[in-house]
Amino acid sequence: MDSKKKLSFTFITVVIGFMIAIQFQTVKEPSVRDTRDTWQLRADILKEKELQLKLLREISSNEEKIAQYETKRKQSKEQVLRETLEELKMEAGLSEVTGPGIIITIEPVNEELLLGKQADSVSPDLLKRLVNELNMYDAQHISIGGRRVINTTVIRDINRETMIDGYALNRLPIEVKVITENAQTAEKLFNRMQVSNSAEEFFIDNLRIKVEKPAEPITIPAYDEALRVRYMEPVKPEEGGKS
Repeated sequence: MDSKKKLSFTFITVVIGFMIAIQFQTVKEPSVRDTRDTWQLRADILKEKELQLKLLREISSNEEKIAQYETKRKQSKEQVLRETLEELKMEAGLSEVTGPGIIITIEPVNEELLLGKQADSVSPDLLKRLVNELNMYDAQHISIGGRRVINTTVIRDINRETMIDGYALNRLPIEVKVITENAQTAEKLFNRMQVSNSAEEFFIDNLRIKVEKPAEPITIPAYDEALRVRYMEPVKPEEGGKS
């Protein structure tokens, strides 16, 4: 009996031990699986954070680029406005210009060719015709006696003196400077002035025009008087910001 009891006790002990081992293994396996899932989640979260950080950096970089583009665009607009203003000032004669062109000198004829009294001045009509002819032959900028000729320039006789915008041209010779678009146009202007009708008209008044060969650079001063604009006034904005 004792041996049977011992055998039974041993068997029961083995069975109980086996069951405990199975239960321990069953409980232990979920713990390992949960730990593995937690590390995987941590790794995934870390990757998401890295991706988020990368996206934030890209957004910041793009915003910086956009700001730079906006700055460049504003600067570009300002530059275009400045260039346009300079072009308008040049066309209006308000800035000094330098370029290719010719120089025409108006002077008295030689005594042996003199027909009557020697000339000591040039008439406004002759100067106007000369300016018109130069403009017809593609002159871009003109000065007479150091005075810039613009669209509003007035050449007239005041008290028997030829005046250009209020300044007297009472001494000969008078230098007329002409600037053209390029050297080729200056050469054409030179050739045309060699056979110009103006030469004959000046000669009748005992004057001659001497046309120098094209030269570069020629500098013409800016118009230094206040521009007077008639029949124009600024538009006043209406109430409510409407113009």
